[in-house]
Amino acid sequence: MQLLDTTLREGEQTPGVSFSIEEKKEIARKLDEFGVDIIELGHPVVSGDIEKACRVISGGDLKAETMAHSRALKEDIDMASDIDVDWVGIFLGTSQLSLEHKLHIDRTGALEKIRESVSYAKDRDFKVRFTPEDATRTDPGYLEEAIVTATEAGADRISIADTVGTATPFSYGKLIEDVIRRIDIPVHTHCHNDYGMAVANSLSGFGSGAYLIDVTVNGLGERTGIAPLAPVVVALSRLYDVDNDWNLDMLPEISRTVEKASGLFNSETEPIVGEHAFAHKSGLHTKAVLENPETYEAIPPEIVQKHREIIIDKYTGKAAVKDRLTEMGVEPDEDQLREIVSRVKGSEAGGKTRFTDIDLLEIADDILDLDIKSRIPAQVEALISFSLNSSSYTTRATRKIASFEEVATVFELTGDKDIQAHLESSSVQQLNDLIEEFRNMDEVQTTETSLILKGYEEGEN
Repeated sequence: MQLLDTTLREGEQTPGVSFSIEEKKEIARKLDEFGVDIIELGHPVVSGDIEKACRVISGGDLKAETMAHSRALKEDIDMASDIDVDWVGIFLGTSQLSLEHKLHIDRTGALEKIRESVSYAKDRDFKVRFTPEDATRTDPGYLEEAIVTATEAGADRISIADTVGTATPFSYGKLIEDVIRRIDIPVHTHCHNDYGMAVANSLSGFGSGAYLIDVTVNGLGERTGIAPLAPVVVALSRLYDVDNDWNLDMLPEISRTVEKASGLFNSETEPIVGEHAFAHKSGLHTKAVLENPETYEAIPPEIVQKHREIIIDKYTGKAAVKDRLTEMGVEPDEDQLREIVSRVKGSEAGGKTRFTDIDLLEIADDILDLDIKSRIPAQVEALISFSLNSSSYTTRATRKIASFEEVATVFELTGDKDIQAHLESSSVQQLNDLIEEFRNMDEVQTTETSLILKGYEEGEN
């Protein structure tokens, strides 16, 4: 099976989103490296900058094939020919609503447009995908006429568009089966998310025999978007045993790139790429996960370059607190551990809803006797990773962070985080205060702190 990514076309139709040519080039490059089969570049006739971006990207060195969006009009197809793409994706509304209130033609006239446009594109040596727009609300008999007309005119693929997301997994899967029985060319899915069923419908279509699924990064698109890349591809890999050479560990990086370019950020609970996608909070859950992650993880975070996170707050059990302290080199006895957990659970009255490593270490430092305290270094070092707001200049934020005397080194990064800083402070409290200052910076969206337990000089064993 294959994937078509339409972030550069459908994704840019998201309200408030407009990608620069450089952003489109970067997104296309990463999608190509990830392993999508077709990248839909845009609808060239919409504007000059879209036409230019299509031309620039299609002329690049991509392994993926490229597609231009096109109405069933010769001028659209001519422009697609000028920018030298592999595919032209011709669409025409086939529902009665589209025919009457959008195209203002009858069914016979629509069939003629389909026949003429597909034939014209084939004469221009294109691979052609025809999409009956609003297919899921089209009269079944007429939908069959439309796709047969396109196939007989030379279409190489048919895409069944659930344009306003009204299909259910059952109805969409059955529709795909019906279409496949009628034609002998590959069928694609294009599912919108108005009812929150874009992923389910896409996978149902695949299960019914569809050859390709349309996706966008982070599910961008008109209104509530279409099926998002990350959950679709991970489900295909792990639930449907699809063996494609997708670079799953690139998913957070691609997601973050599109977040920054679009200015639209994922929910923390977004599947696969969300900040809390692999976080565990309940004491019963965390105890089981620490013994065997499969108890509460359907997806190993490592395969998508993410990390498991155990949340420390009022729900925390002893196992989670002990595990976290052990990682930091602190070994409380049973009584001390109970007291630490008790203080964490009693923290809500003081307004504390979540504990960082530094917060936990402060509690432990207050409870443990001197021989344990001596294990905690007076000089505290940490690595802090920063995610910035989309409107922020990375270099400007870097300079601000580097201006603090406790900051030893600052790095600008590619990937899921924008900046990482190495800090050296004289106490846990000083480090905690510094982190709060960072979090109050306008440019900073989130921070992630790791205490340095031990360092090695060059040449050490």
